Order: sequence, then structure tokens, then C-alpha cells
Amino acid sequence: MESRIYSANLEQMVADRTAKLLETLDGVIRIIAQIVETRDAYTAGHQQRVSVLACAMAEKMGFSSDRLKGIRMAGVIHDVGKIAVPAEILSKPGPLNDLEFGLIKTHPVTGYDILKGVEFPWPIAEMVYQHHERMDGSGYPRGLKENEILLEARILSVADVVEAMASHRPYRAALGIDVALDEISRNRGVLYDSQVVDVCLSVFRDGEFKFV
Repeated sequence: MESRIYSANLEQMVADRTAKLLETLDGVIRIIAQIVETRDAYTAGHQQRVSVLACAMAEKMGFSSDRLKGIRMAGVIHDVGKIAVPAEILSKPGPLNDLEFGLIKTHPVTGYDILKGVEFPWPIAEMVYQHHERMDGSGYPRGLKENEILLEARILSVADVVEAMASHRPYRAALGIDVALDEISRNRGVLYDSQVVDVCLSVFRDGEFKFV
């Protein structure tokens, strides 16, 4: 009887410590996100909105609660690599030249390098690394295609595009959600995963989700 009580207490202690560690990890992730966003006022909140949309899509796709935590966390810091991009490029009020865009395109690699040494319970570093890859291999930085890309990264990719197009940027006004949804519809199965696109369209058109 005593051994069962001890075992139950031990299990509860481990569960409590795990929950506390995850809570601390979540706080650190949010601090990292805030540091990135203080350098780029125009995209303040972008990472958070991408995370919320990605989670709404993943939940509709049947992700477990544990897997949802991973995609939420990756979404919140998917642009952490932009910390290495000069602030004047991030906030430039006009089109980027080839050199400037080349620097922007390094951010998934930088993000991966920052995160790869952390032993997350989920493949956070790879999700960040892959969020600009495209189904036909035309993305960056590695030119991955189809099932070479994590499903979580395919979800983040669509959420990232939709949020970015729907929101204001230094070089253009917000294009609006209808234009963003048209973009993923036209490139369904080409640039973006077909199932992910269908779910994204569904959560917006059925009134299950909207940006706030």
C-alpha cells in the first residue's frame, strides 16, 4: 500500500515538474519573440498571429494536444532568425533589392542555428528551418519538396503567407484576407500542401477563425 502511495506521489511530482518546465520554456519562447519584434515594428504580432492560425488549422486536422503545443511554440518564434537581419532592411519602406532579399532569405537558417541545440520535445528547429519551403521544391533555404517537408512546417508556411498578405507591410498596404486566400487557392498542390490549404480556407470561410 505504501509503495503504491509513494509511486503515485512520485508520478505526480514528475508531472508537476514537467508542467513547470514547459511553462518556463513557453515564457522563454515568448521573450525571444518579443526581442525579434522590437526590431521590426511593422511585423509586431505577426509571429503570434501565425501561431494562432497554425494551431487552429492543426486542431481541425486532428493534431493531439501535445503536438499542438509544438506547432504553437514554433509559430511564436518562426522568424527568430530575423534578429540577424539589419533593422533598416526589415523596415525598408520600398521594394527590396536582390542583396537585401538575399539577407532576408537567410533567416530560416539563422533561426535553425539558434534553436538546434535546444532539446525541445518537438522538432521546433526543423519547423523554423522549413517554413519557407514549398511543395514543388521552389522554396528556400534547402529546396525541399512534398513529404521532405514536415507537416507542421507546411501548416506554418500557409499560415505565414496568409497573415503576411493580409497585414500591412512597410512597402505596401494590407492586401486583405480575400487576396491572401486567393493566393493559397491558386497555388494549392503546387506551392502549398493541398490538405493544409483546404483546412485554412475552411476555418476562414466557415467563420471558425479570423485575425484580431
